Amino acid sequence: MSKQTFSMQFAGRTLTVETGEVAKQANGAVVVRYGDTTVLTAATMGRMSLGDFFPLTVNYDEKYYAAGRFPGGFMKREARPSIDATLTARLIDRPIRPMFAEGFRNEVQVINTVLSYDKDCSPQMAAMLGSSLSLAISDIPFDGPIAGVQVGYIDGEYIINPTKAQKEASLLELTVAGTEKAINMVESGAKELSEDVMLGALLAGHEAVKELIIFQKEIQAAVGKPKAEVELLQVNPDLKAEVVAAYNAELQAAVKNPDKLQREADTQAVKDKVIADYEARFAEDENHDLIMRDLGEILEQMEHAEVRRLIIEDKVRPDGRATDEIRALDAQIDFLPRTIVHGDGLFTRGQTQAHSTLTLAPMSDTQIIDGLDPEYKKRFLHHYNFPQFSVGETGRYGAPGRREIGHGALGERALAQVLPSLEEFPYAIRLVADVWESNGSSSQASICAGTLALMAGGVPIKAPVAGIAMGLISDGEQYTVLTDIQGLEDHFGDMDFKVAGTREGITALQMDIKIQGINEQILREALAQAKVARMQILDVIEATIAEPRKELAPSAPKIESFRIPTDKIRLVIGKGGETIQGITSDTGVQIDLTEDENGGLVAIYSNDQAAISEARRQIEEIIRDAKVGDVYEGKVVRTMDSAIFVNLFGKVDARVHISEMAWGRTAKVEDVAKVGDIVKVKVTKISDKGVDASMRELMEKPEGYVAPERKPRFDRGERRSSGPRREGDRPRHSSNRSFEQRERKNNFPEMSSKKPE
Repeated sequence: MSKQTFSMQFAGRTLTVETGEVAKQANGAVVVRYGDTTVLTAATMGRMSLGDFFPLTVNYDEKYYAAGRFPGGFMKREARPSIDATLTARLIDRPIRPMFAEGFRNEVQVINTVLSYDKDCSPQMAAMLGSSLSLAISDIPFDGPIAGVQVGYIDGEYIINPTKAQKEASLLELTVAGTEKAINMVESGAKELSEDVMLGALLAGHEAVKELIIFQKEIQAAVGKPKAEVELLQVNPDLKAEVVAAYNAELQAAVKNPDKLQREADTQAVKDKVIADYEARFAEDENHDLIMRDLGEILEQMEHAEVRRLIIEDKVRPDGRATDEIRALDAQIDFLPRTIVHGDGLFTRGQTQAHSTLTLAPMSDTQIIDGLDPEYKKRFLHHYNFPQFSVGETGRYGAPGRREIGHGALGERALAQVLPSLEEFPYAIRLVADVWESNGSSSQASICAGTLALMAGGVPIKAPVAGIAMGLISDGEQYTVLTDIQGLEDHFGDMDFKVAGTREGITALQMDIKIQGINEQILREALAQAKVARMQILDVIEATIAEPRKELAPSAPKIESFRIPTDKIRLVIGKGGETIQGITSDTGVQIDLTEDENGGLVAIYSNDQAAISEARRQIEEIIRDAKVGDVYEGKVVRTMDSAIFVNLFGKVDARVHISEMAWGRTAKVEDVAKVGDIVKVKVTKISDKGVDASMRELMEKPEGYVAPERKPRFDRGERRSSGPRREGDRPRHSSNRSFEQRERKNNFPEMSSKKPE
């Protein structure tokens, strides 16, 4: 197929799709150009897997050359994906995954490669479009297309795919994806926006998504391949009917146990009984493996169907709660000693429990982020850990996976909105959330625990933040929105909609669904129900700790911060850093000095307050400016025939002329002051030439004192008379040489150091 190009204008920029020129051996491949951003996406399909999940892989690869940059580190080549790249891959995976048929088990890989990067044209959204389109035009059975956009909110207006400058000014950072009919993925951080504003943003985003869907369908109609016929994993209908008739009643009874572990034990006992029965019956059957595979799937479907039936028809949840009821709540602080850790919180909701630990550090410990954007420092870190013991299981331990990274980022977005500014609280902040028990919605429990840890640690957050997870069970006609979903409802439900915020508004959203989309009515109902639940959780948090502590833990580093003028920064640093290094060596403190548009911000860290005070004093001495009228007591550091020089502070010396040393006549400066003497002076003048001061201004003027008549002083080249110049007057000269010296040089040029021409 020869190259074909398709273009449209989208959000004020040109969006172009090319296909048929590169990566032609993939099942489907496109090059998406959005502004100067270029992304290559290739989709491929492999063989059918007999596993119990759909093996879909979505990668988002950032190439440093895309931003004209060299990779960091020693290897100087791209290594493992960055955190942002991992989160983007998840962002694309989530709206695509529901668009494959139930039972589809062929391995599918979608690889996005960023080839050029325009900071004002999102490569993430270009990659999402490319992922959908490469699947849509391929022969892979994909029930798309889907698309996604970013939404900002500035001055009451929604901005689609905002530029970098607009993102910095926006109160909202929202990514919304979906089909032509409905929304199926949401990811957002917001500065305490109302439910109505958030809903409006979701709907505005979906309207923009529809434009991209229409564009993709036009391309698919022009170049799309016929879809391949693939085998879907389906169970034997006769076997299913037999098992349901014999064992469904027992499984239904087991599912209704409100205790998670006991329910799992009861349902597993029923499953084990069925499996043992069929193992004995079909041990010698040539289709034994196929029968046992189908049997496992049938038992899962039976449990799935019963849980959903109970909720939709009977409005009965597995643990007996009402659809809008939260499980029992508990909040604690100081689970760990404050003499060791800087703050911690323990939050429990039913059988889900998260512990969060706060660590404060100097700003020099911030994380350096190296990606396609210019390198920057990240002040706030929120890490999430999910050990296998939290669900009573064994499993792999190692580096955090995509799920841990994603849940950590969600909590980070939710809590970052209420953190104090660097001016108010110049610390690097790290929260580590460890899930100790899990039965659904552990990410939201980690947000609640993080709020407790921040407040217990004395971080002056603007308001407490709480999170809740909403669920959905729908049969296509009827639906039920669930508050505070547990693990079983998440596993068998249709939606996981996480909402975090303060009493004033929402700070983070995340939504994943297993169906192809949800409508405005469900979104509105879920947001309203989540708000009620959020207030209930905030009541519990505030009953435990009403506001952030006024003091930090004894183990936390103490800090003082203050501003200095930009032109003083170099003085504090000194040549080669010798001045600031000398202060840290002398006092034992740690000093961070950063520059921004407001000048220099100095932050001094130590566990010794006296050392902090001494370091600050030394810095203030360095940047201190003398002012006319100020009085100082300083040491005489140098003398001349006509003046002495007195050190006022730091490296600032003042000149005291001999005439300013006493009210009477002073014959020699040594008669009044010598080097090393301590004298008191008053600043009388500050100019580009330095500081002038007086000693006599601080002395009592003698009675009857009459100032001596002084001969006028002239600038070089001025006449001694104010009258008109007369014939015979000496000419004006700018040299300091005497008139006779100049005349002698003019009359006898051989005496000059310069030979005449």
